[in-house]
Amino acid sequence: MKIKEITAILSDWAPLTYAEDFDNVGLLVGNEDASCQRAMITHDVSETVVAEAVHKKCELIICFHPIIFGGLTSLTGKNYVEKTVLKAIENKIAIYAIHTALDNHQKGISYQLGKTLGLRDQQILIPKKDTLLHLSTYVPSDHKETVLAALHEAGAGTIGNYTETSFSVTGEGRYKGNELSQPSIGEKNKSTTTTEEKLRLIIPKHSKNKVMKALMDTHPYESVAYELTSTLNSNPTLGLGSIGTLPKAMASASFLTHLKTSLGVPFIRHSMCSKKEIKKVAVLGGSGSFCIDAAMSHGADALVTADLKYHDFFKAENNLLLVDAGHYETEHFTKKLIHEYLTKKMPNFAFTLSEVNTNPVKYF
Repeated sequence: MKIKEITAILSDWAPLTYAEDFDNVGLLVGNEDASCQRAMITHDVSETVVAEAVHKKCELIICFHPIIFGGLTSLTGKNYVEKTVLKAIENKIAIYAIHTALDNHQKGISYQLGKTLGLRDQQILIPKKDTLLHLSTYVPSDHKETVLAALHEAGAGTIGNYTETSFSVTGEGRYKGNELSQPSIGEKNKSTTTTEEKLRLIIPKHSKNKVMKALMDTHPYESVAYELTSTLNSNPTLGLGSIGTLPKAMASASFLTHLKTSLGVPFIRHSMCSKKEIKKVAVLGGSGSFCIDAAMSHGADALVTADLKYHDFFKAENNLLLVDAGHYETEHFTKKLIHEYLTKKMPNFAFTLSEVNTNPVKYF
């Protein structure tokens, strides 16, 4: 199997187009056309992890955090990033990072964090914008169902919890082909009038190429008329963070104890909170200070995230229990999540979990 066959499955699951602009995802090291018999999944990539991959005879490392985040101006081994990349190249091991492409997945890292805490009825905390397109096209009425079925098969008409959505209106189409035309309806050099359907569908951004190919492959016209525009609609099934409710309201102290036990963390940092009970909880795995306002606007009683700074805790204004449970600690579900997905999609391929604990933070 080639590396690109594995990465294609990953990008279908967590499309790279939905990664945050600051991120660096996809195949970072290696040749996508290289053969791969074994792949290892890890949270972070380090020299130790690459050495483990060599020992386990893996040609591909699938990681959550990208080892190359900023631009590399040299590869001399002067820091841990360059040393790790050099070691991977020397041993012909490819590296693929998924990071915020998976963060933005409806059942990605934050969902798994909420699931671990027992949250019910989880929804996206910050729906991602600019992920939907609007397609309008004009099809002869007799071909409507054929074209529509192909568009749906390619992913068009998917929004929220609904698929195969569309709108159509019947109208009159007119055209006149020149000497070089090959009209499927009518004759060249003659004006033609035919009954057409105007089809309008929402397209998830990552499905654009497949949808347009389906349109061109099934439309009977030699020259297809269509409009493709951006829409301001946010996608309710795509975005950062998650928010849900506990089965029963808990006292603040009991919730903090429940949190420590569920995540297996030695200690947590938290803000003051005037609320006596915690019921509605927002979560965001990894650095999440930017979602404090969103959590408050959703009426959350608590926000569980990581990497909060001193002044971030003031933003809660005693109305929101802010909890910093650690970056790695709120994301450590990643390896298992990726492994479960890939083994389900490719049950006969050799995927292995890294045994290296890559958490750089130690507690004394």
